[in-house]
Order: sequence, then C-alpha cells, then structure tokens
Amino acid sequence: MSSEMVSHSDTSVNASNALLLRPGYLQALVRNVPWMSDLDDADVEALLRGAKVHSLSAHEWLYEQDAPADWLYIVISGAVRLVRETNQGRHATIRCVERGDPLGHLSMVAIPGVYLYSAQALRRSQLLAICAEKSRQMMDRNPACRAVFMSRLAVELTNRLEDLAMMTQGDAMVRLVGYLLRELPEAKRGETRVVRLTIPKRWLASQLAMTPETLSRSLSKLRESGAIGVDGQRIEVLDEHQLREIMLAVE
Repeated sequence: MSSEMVSHSDTSVNASNALLLRPGYLQALVRNVPWMSDLDDADVEALLRGAKVHSLSAHEWLYEQDAPADWLYIVISGAVRLVRETNQGRHATIRCVERGDPLGHLSMVAIPGVYLYSAQALRRSQLLAICAEKSRQMMDRNPACRAVFMSRLAVELTNRLEDLAMMTQGDAMVRLVGYLLRELPEAKRGETRVVRLTIPKRWLASQLAMTPETLSRSLSKLRESGAIGVDGQRIEVLDEHQLREIMLAVE
C-alpha cells in the first residue's frame, strides 16, 4: 500500500490548481458538509486558505491508516473507499464516499490524531484538502457547528454498529435490504422512492461484504418478488413493507 501512497506535497497538477482559482465553487463544496453549512464567509475563507486539491488515479491511495491526520478531505469528484486493516492483517471496506462527502473527520476527535482507516480512490478522483487543525479551531469557535459535528458522528457510529450487527446476524440479503432502507430518500405520498447507486455494483458488493455475484442474485430475488424494480444503477422500492419484513425476520 505504501508504494502507491500520495505525497501531500505532490499536488501541482494543472487541473487541480485550476479549482483553487474558483473560490465560489469550493465555498459551496465546504458548505455542503452538514456541520459547516452555517459557517459565515470569513470562516469558510479561513478554512480554504492553504487548502490543496489532490488528483488521484484509479486505485491510488490517498493516505494510510495510522498516518498523522493533518488534513480533512471533501470529495470533489470520483469515489473513495475507506479501508480498515484488522489485527489479523485483513482489509475490510467500511464504506465508499462520493462527491460532497467528507473523509478523515473521525480523526479530528481521535487521540492521538491519526487516520483510523486508509483511503483509496476507486476511480479518477479529486479531493479538497483542508488543514485539520484549522477545522478544529473553527469548531472551537462555533459551538453550534461542533454540536452538528458530534450529532453526525453519532449517526455514523450508529450506522457502523448496524452494519456490524448485520454482518454477524444477517445474511447477504439482509445486508442488502438494510442498505436500501438506509439509503431510501424522502418522497411525497404516492411517489415511488428510488435509491440511485452512484458507485458500480462491484464496489457496493465489497462494502456489503459479499461477492458481486451474490449481490446480483439478491437483487434479482427482490425484483422477482415485486419488492423492487432495477434499471441499471436505479433501484425503485415498490414494496417497502416487504423489505421491512425481511429485516424483522432476523430480530
């Protein structure tokens, strides 16, 4: 893994530097992060001072687990998987992050301040890197921002505990249904709710700890039962009650 690690000083790529000349775009990207959404212009500008843009090729590593967590990242384009190395030397995919998603933020409350997982680009990706220390100082000055940050961490921890429970108590179908229910967007009464897969199914399979073939079979079974409709990367939830019945069956 180390041989492919990206140096934080190696960011002099023309396309990356061009983004730094678009402050309005980067400000909007920062405000898309939930706990930074209400920051005033001065705070956002302070965070972007000294910020960098990293361009990664597919399968390139951004940082390694246990490395000093000097940067907070936001995905500009592409997708990144978060990988945790176990004590037995195995690599477990925690989840995938995509455009607008932050990564490295868990390390902001870790002592010592190190990355708790490795991060690898799944395809060509660009990420905005913000100084982690500036982010901590900004939260210290903004109690409301810190409150939202801690709330989001609680949600993320709950989701990971749910994932753990599904890995130990449920089969592949249960893990898939749990993912679909979690990703289900709000919709007006009578509207079909749609889960849009923005990452290839093979990456989703890795995230759900199953093979791509198992994922395909599970989707086919749900489609044949009338619970969902599948159109490429678009999954329509046609019978939410049936999906929740599958989840209740393992309790």
